Amino acid sequence: MSELIEITARGAKPRQIEHIAGVLVRGGLIAYPTDSGYALGWRSGNRAARDRVIRLRELSRQHHFTYCCRSLSDVGNLARLGNAAHRLIRQLTPGPYTFVLPASSRVPRMARANKQHTIGVRIPDHPFVQALLEVMDEPLLSSSLLLPDPQGEIVDSQDLYDEVYGQVDLFVDAGYCPLEPTTLLDLTGERPVVLRRGAGMIDFL
Repeated sequence: MSELIEITARGAKPRQIEHIAGVLVRGGLIAYPTDSGYALGWRSGNRAARDRVIRLRELSRQHHFTYCCRSLSDVGNLARLGNAAHRLIRQLTPGPYTFVLPASSRVPRMARANKQHTIGVRIPDHPFVQALLEVMDEPLLSSSLLLPDPQGEIVDSQDLYDEVYGQVDLFVDAGYCPLEPTTLLDLTGERPVVLRRGAGMIDFL
């Protein structure tokens, strides 16, 4: 069974946020709206939820998941930030960008992407996500809610809920939420490298 909570485009009510945070604290897996489409979210270190996402999306166990952060301060706790990376992230966030950065020692080993020990981080520009992160007081691990073999293109939130029913603990329904991937930037070198062109502008790079 998957609980369904409906929110408005402006975000959720405080009691709804508290309830959703409680599901996460108890080890749950949620589906929720972001500024780049619906995503799956769980607490860092929750290996069981991570494994559920891998099964649901039919991913490799080496898949690179992303930390959703509320602020640049949260990013700095998870990653090693040079001055140039710090300035660029401050300029572009909150917004539709994901950044690959060297992981700090605070990041659990299972959340690091590869032998280079990098992580993906982003600061979403979405009122619900920011409110949830504020209540949780910690970043959340996240994965785009892309199903391996949907029955046709899914554009309706109710249809998406039906597809994941029984596979997530809670679905936060904000109505139509267009899927537009973030722009993915690798900031581990001397200059930013565009790994994926998405919603975020990169003309200035």
